[in-house]
Amino acid sequence: MKLARSLKAWNSPEFDDVLKREIEELALAHLPLQQGLCASSYALDDKPGVMIISVADDPGFIRAKVGIFYSGIIGGCSCADDPTPVEPQPEYCEVLIAIDKATAQASATLLADAQ
Repeated sequence: MKLARSLKAWNSPEFDDVLKREIEELALAHLPLQQGLCASSYALDDKPGVMIISVADDPGFIRAKVGIFYSGIIGGCSCADDPTPVEPQPEYCEVLIAIDKATAQASATLLADAQ
């Protein structure tokens, strides 16, 4: 994934807002949301809520710790007598986003200590 707008906004007062919007616009396949599930078994492809927790400036990378609020469901058999709830369940995970300062290529890594 590329976060070019975030890289362009780096060292400006708008950086946090730009990064938040750019992450919210990502295809969820770029984020480790399935691995971050705690209350359900399948991450929904809804727009997540993003909270910037901290940002660090390394020589080659911008590293941002972000909290992501999203929904999941518990997959059942869809039988008439299946007691599994189909309502979306709230989920939260923390992810480290690393943005390469030269290319804007970014990676997302699930932080296990937030679960």
